[in-house]
Amino acid sequence: MSGQLDIYEIVAACQKGDRSAQKALYELFASKMMGVCMRYASNRESAEDFLQDGFIRVFDNIEKFRFEGSFEGWMRRVIVNMIIESFRKRRIETELTDEFPDNEGEDPGEIAENQVPSLGDLLALVQQLPERYRMVFNLYVLEERTHEQIAEELEISVGTSKSNLSRARKWLQERLKNAKKMEAAKI
Repeated sequence: MSGQLDIYEIVAACQKGDRSAQKALYELFASKMMGVCMRYASNRESAEDFLQDGFIRVFDNIEKFRFEGSFEGWMRRVIVNMIIESFRKRRIETELTDEFPDNEGEDPGEIAENQVPSLGDLLALVQQLPERYRMVFNLYVLEERTHEQIAEELEISVGTSKSNLSRARKWLQERLKNAKKMEAAKI
């Protein structure tokens, strides 16, 4: 609990504009929030941009934190919402440029029970998804948002949200299946 009090003291100092408290807050949460940003970005450089923009948004809005609940959860929501906003601004461009292999007629199959891909492998695969599929996948799976919430946040239909999630899962399953086959061929 004393760690939580320390965080609240740092946040209170940040609300008063204390630069050393801002630095301390950044140092406490940068690596965790980078993990969040990496799941939404296609590469490390984009994730670093999200992280920088996210912390700017956090510091611009820190006075809105009311010390109710987890600060880390509040910060995560601020950063994810900033990423969603960034996605919405680029949505038309994304819809025109995203390439997504259809693989119609192929059965992605089930992921083998004994197959346990590493977290790094999974993250690398998620980062390869086209942005719109990656956004829906992350919001649904990691942020536990409903399709209705995703549709509203991304300004798409509920059906589009469901379709994007389905296609993302199918694509990921296919890549995991192919990786398993390649690994078995090496043995």
